[in-house]
Amino acid sequence: MDKILLSNMGFYGYHGVFKEESVLGQKFFVDMEVYLNTKEAGLTDDMEKSVSYGDVYELVKNIVENKRFNLLEALAENITQEVLGEFELIKEVMVRVKKPEAPVPGIYDYFGVEIRRGRNE
Repeated sequence: MDKILLSNMGFYGYHGVFKEESVLGQKFFVDMEVYLNTKEAGLTDDMEKSVSYGDVYELVKNIVENKRFNLLEALAENITQEVLGEFELIKEVMVRVKKPEAPVPGIYDYFGVEIRRGRNE
C-alpha cells in the first residue's frame, strides 16, 4: 500500500485535562501517514486519482484548533475518523499527536500518542 506523508504539522489548541490547558492553550504537532493506492495517480498524473495533502492538512487544522478534548487519544481518534469519513480513497491512516509543552516537570521532547485505523475499525 502506498502512503502520503504529512510530517510535523504544528497547531495551537486547547486540549488537556487541566483547566489551565483549556484556558491558555499550547502547541501540538501531528504526523500522519495516509494509506491509499496511488498507482493510477502516478500513471495518469490526475489529482482526482489521489488525495490532496493540502485538503487533509486543512481538515486536521480545523479539528486541532477548533475542537477541544481532554485526552490526546480522543484528539487522535477524532482526526482518524474525520479523515476516513471525508476521503474515500484513503484505506488506512496513522496519526501521531505530540504535546511538547505537557504540564509534566522534567526534561523531554514531547509526550504523545500514535494510533492506526483502517476503514473497518
